[in-house]
Amino acid sequence: MSTPPPPRPGPAITVDGTGLLCVTLLLRLRAAIQDAGAGTLVHVVATDPAAPLDLPAWCHMTGHHYLGPVLGERPVYALRLTAHPRTTRPDRPWHTADHGSMLSQPPPGEPALRRDNQAR
Repeated sequence: MSTPPPPRPGPAITVDGTGLLCVTLLLRLRAAIQDAGAGTLVHVVATDPAAPLDLPAWCHMTGHHYLGPVLGERPVYALRLTAHPRTTRPDRPWHTADHGSMLSQPPPGEPALRRDNQAR
């Protein structure tokens, strides 16, 4: 007779982003984890169709560890907090505080774009 595996610990923080677009979701997520310690398991409930792309990108940018979707009835994604995350701008959570948006930087060798989308 085998013993069942011990239950997995649940998340320390759950952020409910049901109905939120990713910008608002990231603002809520950042506020929720502000005082949490390294290694904290966070579950994010996100119904925005872009969440499966935006959450891993945000984790990559900030240094947190994206763990992927959590099986269940709701769209939930897991991440684990890092000890030394890169901070993001207060009004723009998709921009790092020190370097602007990592996602908006042109690839090496590509010209930067002006606001009118014409290469300089």
